[in-house]
Amino acid sequence: MSALGEQPKKSYICVGLLAHVDAGKTTLSEALLYCSGSRRTLGRVDHGDAYLDTHALERQRGITIFSKQALLSTENLDITLLDTPGHVDFSAEAERIMPVLDCAILVISGTDGVQAHTLTLWQLLQRYEIPVFLFINKMDLPGADRDQILRQLQSQLSTGCIDFGQELSQIEENCAMCDEALLENYLETGTVTTGNIRGLIQQRKVFPCCFGSALQLTGVEDFLATLNQYAPYPQVSPRFGARVYKISRDPQGNRLTWLKVTGGSLEVRSLLCYVNQKGDALEEKPLQLRRYSGEKFTPVQTALPGQTVAVTGLTATYAGQGLGVALGAAAPVLEPVMTYRVSLPQGKDPLTVLPKLRLLEEEDPQLHILWEGGQIHVQIMGKVQLEVFQSLVKERFDLEITLLDQRIFYKETISDTVEGVGHFEPLRHYAEVHVLLEPLPQGRGLVFDTVCPTDVLDLVYQKLILSHMSEKVHRGVLTGAPITDMKITLLVGKAHLKHTEGGDMRQATYRAIRQGLMQAKSVLLEPWYRFILTVPTENVGRAITDIRGMGGDFESPEPTGGFSVLKGTVPASELGDYAQQVAAYTQGRGRLQIAMDGYAPCHNTEAVLEDIGYDPEADLENTPDSVFCAHGAGFHVKWDQVKEYMHLESGLPAKPKPQLITRNLQLEDKELEAIMLREFGPQKTRLYHAPENRPAAETLTIRPPRQQYLIVDGYNIIFAWDELAKIAKEDLDAARRLLCDRLSSYAGFKKCRVVLVFDGYKVKGNPGEKVQFHNIQVVYTKENETGDAYIEALVHEIGSNYNIRVATSDGLVQLSSLRSGVLRMSARELQQELQDAQKEMQEHFQK
Repeated sequence: MSALGEQPKKSYICVGLLAHVDAGKTTLSEALLYCSGSRRTLGRVDHGDAYLDTHALERQRGITIFSKQALLSTENLDITLLDTPGHVDFSAEAERIMPVLDCAILVISGTDGVQAHTLTLWQLLQRYEIPVFLFINKMDLPGADRDQILRQLQSQLSTGCIDFGQELSQIEENCAMCDEALLENYLETGTVTTGNIRGLIQQRKVFPCCFGSALQLTGVEDFLATLNQYAPYPQVSPRFGARVYKISRDPQGNRLTWLKVTGGSLEVRSLLCYVNQKGDALEEKPLQLRRYSGEKFTPVQTALPGQTVAVTGLTATYAGQGLGVALGAAAPVLEPVMTYRVSLPQGKDPLTVLPKLRLLEEEDPQLHILWEGGQIHVQIMGKVQLEVFQSLVKERFDLEITLLDQRIFYKETISDTVEGVGHFEPLRHYAEVHVLLEPLPQGRGLVFDTVCPTDVLDLVYQKLILSHMSEKVHRGVLTGAPITDMKITLLVGKAHLKHTEGGDMRQATYRAIRQGLMQAKSVLLEPWYRFILTVPTENVGRAITDIRGMGGDFESPEPTGGFSVLKGTVPASELGDYAQQVAAYTQGRGRLQIAMDGYAPCHNTEAVLEDIGYDPEADLENTPDSVFCAHGAGFHVKWDQVKEYMHLESGLPAKPKPQLITRNLQLEDKELEAIMLREFGPQKTRLYHAPENRPAAETLTIRPPRQQYLIVDGYNIIFAWDELAKIAKEDLDAARRLLCDRLSSYAGFKKCRVVLVFDGYKVKGNPGEKVQFHNIQVVYTKENETGDAYIEALVHEIGSNYNIRVATSDGLVQLSSLRSGVLRMSARELQQELQDAQKEMQEHFQK
């Protein structure tokens, strides 16, 4: 490696190409390569000569299965284009490349619009904070409506979706509306620069939308020009860093590590230090750096920032790994939901076949190979991936395998907080560990921490315990499924100066977690799909009955030109071959789209538990019992008696911490003035009047100052303030409480009344709520009532009697406020005013 030298004239960027199936993604990749001059001929998927769909399975099925890359250039950019699969079964392949993207192209069919899988991809792009350019394809086909599609994008994806096919002045005006500071500058100067627009795209406030037909090459050159002009430039570090996103093997069997250089540079035969998945430090030298475009590659001596290369000579790298100063990628969101038993041909030894299948697992981390009870099991996303897996095993290892005993991949979590204790003390061994198990919100996974004082247990042992917590797949006590969505914290522990060995802490840690699970209230989780079901209106009754029979949830049907659309969620275990059933009972006119929605409580827990019949106490590999020592020999103690024998006191506090108790007052939905009169007393209109003997002609009326009101658009402020927006990503409720606290302090100091409005219109069955938080009122609007509408109605109603200010950065609410004659303040102005008030309070207290 070497430090970064002179910057190249062009920026190297990595662009991902993503879409739902049949949106024309691969066709667009062919068009981009052709129009950029990278290819002289135009390949087609239906002709089997697409540049990037090179595998026999891809050409046979007409879909992308493996991510591929191609190189193309524009005036300002050298682009590595990463083409990803569009089929839902290979979603994990698309997610895997996202940590290395500088921006993404999301392809949407102009005739189909936003699909279920589109929403999944959009959520992933949001999670990885990737700027997005949208290409709306197939606009040459009947039924493709430009305005209708744009409205759908703005309502279902983001209001920042802007048509970049308009006049430049209109594009600049629409972009300015997406940022408060830029809008103010635009109103003053009337200009928006290219850099301004590029910055908004980088911040994911603007999403350029281009329309065309990739097959007809319509709009493709304009799209390339948009990408060339507005694609964000990557931040480059002078220190070496790289991120691994894929492992594969070339036709000669050479192991290829696909990585993107994020800083510095990587050179052939330079010393590379890294840590493998087992925690072992390795030093290896890249033997070859390959710049691939399609099936062909060019060897290079040095890889620069922004470039992707396939590296030979590295033996233990893995997808998602960070090298140098680059951080590793976060754990993937998408996971396989089905488990199958692998049946081998007669005479084949499973122990011989297992290492071969591990090679496929290394190349596709979401293909989980398990060894259970002397048999091989595989976890897979769906039926298409299953068939591809069988074909790959045949192609690579000449093995005809069958997959049997399909079952859902369940998970388990807990709903309460418990302390688990593990003690391991055979003769001449000793360790005791106390852990706290707490439930976390859905989708958070497992979090490990320690609060153990170092004077109780040495830091070396604490780090050892934390490593033991994370090294194993801990099993739940309902079905033996892996646990998730909980925080496991080391409370206290004890070691012996002479007798404690590393393996002792491992045993005590495993037993402590298991003993805690035995005490906790466990919850069985199953995978759920999000679905969009489109059927002829005459079949909607059948569809509703079917979804209800599966235990699914759905919204009211939406009629669209002779068809009805059902949207909702359904357990993966119930879906089966329902797509084929839909095609049958609608005579081919119906369509089912599905996407992974995550894990949620099982809809038929009792039936699943009875069917699996798992006995947690009979699972000796995951025992909750402990081992103590007496009279020179160890003896077993059952999990429910461990606390009677444990050597340390409970790690939980003896007394619960005092909790602040506040009174939440449920108010009736009456006129706002009646609420104010009841809660705060009548408003005095005459605080002073002239003496009785004063001549009538000289009588003066002095009006008191009107009461100050501040109405705050809650969610708009939260997501406009960087601090609160960051908190809201992890815990929205915490962000709400912090905003309430700050406004409460402000209201008390400034002697004004504050109404904080939170938008609840999308919450099904929400009746709305008005509560008193200390000295401010908090309003949650009811279903189908937006916060904007509530604020506008409230301003209209009480604006003539009070001095009102509305705090929001929502342009529509601001405009409404001005029309109503009240004052408006932006999110930034409110933040400054609260900061100023805080300073005044501190100065007052100091005096």
